[in-house]
Amino acid sequence: MTLALPQTGTFVGRAWRPDRNGPALIARRGAEAVDITCREVPTMQALLDLDDPVSFAQNAPGDSLGTLEALAEASTEDPQGPYLQAPCDLQPVKACGVTFVSSMLERVIEEQAKGDPARALAIRERCTAILGESLRAVEPGSDKAGQLKEVLIADGVWSQYLEVGIGPYAEVFSKAQPMSAVGFGASVGLHPVSTWNNPEPEIVLACDGKGRIRGATLGNDVNLRDVEGRSALLLGKAKDNNASCAVGPMLRLFDDSYGLDDVRRAELTLTVTGTDGFVLNGRSSMSEISRDPEDLVAQTCGAHHQYPDGFFLMLGTLFAPTEDRDIPGEGFTHKLGDVVEISEPQLGSLQNTVRLSTECAPWTFGTSALMRNLAGRGLL
Repeated sequence: MTLALPQTGTFVGRAWRPDRNGPALIARRGAEAVDITCREVPTMQALLDLDDPVSFAQNAPGDSLGTLEALAEASTEDPQGPYLQAPCDLQPVKACGVTFVSSMLERVIEEQAKGDPARALAIRERCTAILGESLRAVEPGSDKAGQLKEVLIADGVWSQYLEVGIGPYAEVFSKAQPMSAVGFGASVGLHPVSTWNNPEPEIVLACDGKGRIRGATLGNDVNLRDVEGRSALLLGKAKDNNASCAVGPMLRLFDDSYGLDDVRRAELTLTVTGTDGFVLNGRSSMSEISRDPEDLVAQTCGAHHQYPDGFFLMLGTLFAPTEDRDIPGEGFTHKLGDVVEISEPQLGSLQNTVRLSTECAPWTFGTSALMRNLAGRGLL
């Protein structure tokens, strides 16, 4: 597996050091991964809260952990030696849903199908016939959106997903607790009750404790379509499970070479390769998002809600798999052993293998364990 990072850019991340029995904050220096963990900056949260995290990442002294590619090769489901972790630590991972028209229609279909993939094809055809491409030109929260809402209610297809798709308020939910996201090479988990599910390739923004956007990375918001489709009140069960959130491979800090406009132009690709020989290819173009990333950050953090340790924010996906894998009309669903690769030229590649959440490595190293570890190393 390869990180596929571009040659330029300021990249930071986290790696597990068995000799420290804990994580290290790392920065890319050429081909090397340099451990820059120190008392001033012991965590990713502390780095992002600096006034100039880029300068620190580029110039802080540290010890080489070898090449990044060697770390990537060691980042497996059963890692040996130092390996990559998700770049977030004390930050919760939040996620935005229904930010693209195509995925919004699929959420409506999930709701109408009540989690039954066999009903999805007929419902998809009906919804498309009614809605067509009309939603693409609608600005969420606008007068036109309100008028469209009245028409759709009259046609009997109004949905809670349309409410957050074209209404004034974005859907923002909690995807993963601090320290629980998995990184490059790890297993991603499906709850055992799910039989209809898919990956969701997304851009993830890293924000500091003041809500400032500091950088971007990639994420897989593993989605249980059947569970969420049964009831919106099952969103937590559908989204937040052991190993159900992957982030990485590294965080690209905003600097002179990369910024928010690059995020707005990002083109993500997705490949799912099954042990059965099945291959699924997908894409997600940020140019088609219906809400600007800055608006999504503002709806997440502000006077109404503070995140003193910062947060990572998944921006949603255009990708909604409808290609049949086994049974005609039932679309795509994961099989155990699927390898998921999410790539973007300026952010690299995030690769993970699909397992059941109950079979992934259990989450045992939380915030309290991190504090004890850092204190024991003299870093607090």
